[in-house]
Amino acid sequence: MFTRKSTRNTVENLDKFFDIADQCLLVFEEGVKSYLYEEEARFGNSVENISKLESEADDVRHQIDMGIYRQAGISGLRGDILRLNERLEHVVYIMSNDLFQFEVERPFIPLSLRTDYLLLLELSVKATGTAIPAARTFFRSPKTIQDTLHKVYFYQKEADRKSKALKRKVFQEMSDLKLSEKFHLRYFALHIEDLALGAVKIADQLAVMSVRNAF
Repeated sequence: MFTRKSTRNTVENLDKFFDIADQCLLVFEEGVKSYLYEEEARFGNSVENISKLESEADDVRHQIDMGIYRQAGISGLRGDILRLNERLEHVVYIMSNDLFQFEVERPFIPLSLRTDYLLLLELSVKATGTAIPAARTFFRSPKTIQDTLHKVYFYQKEADRKSKALKRKVFQEMSDLKLSEKFHLRYFALHIEDLALGAVKIADQLAVMSVRNAF
């Protein structure tokens, strides 16, 4: 895919980019769990760490983009790779922004909803945790990723189903909550669900690249 002479730095930066995205996912999951369990110190650390990782991801992505523009032999794939990197960086942004919103808005999440949010979190993390390795694998063995992509779509659909069930529970069963509190709970369910949607966009781009690579 890349010429030998100019590929080394780009490949190393791609691996670094994927590593950062993986780290972000771990920090994001820990951060949301810490918030739900009211572990303030751990949550604060997660917010700080993911902000640093987002900045690193931005720097590395720019290095990758510049390296790709200098690769004369991949003009046909250049746009696809740049779009994939953009979608990966957007997922990193979603995770960083979500933790920031938790920190700023401090939503009240009743104990009775903790399990619902944890399950939604688990499904969204699984979708993203499947999409990121698939992106890494594409650059080594592009023909092997199709089965993996199906898992991303499965987890996203399950996250969507869980999110709808959670919102239905909030608005139809929890009469003790104020309407403003219900809106807030829905808003943060959407935040977490949005991560799974970001993973699907990565999977969509990989699917297109896989088909093009087959010809």
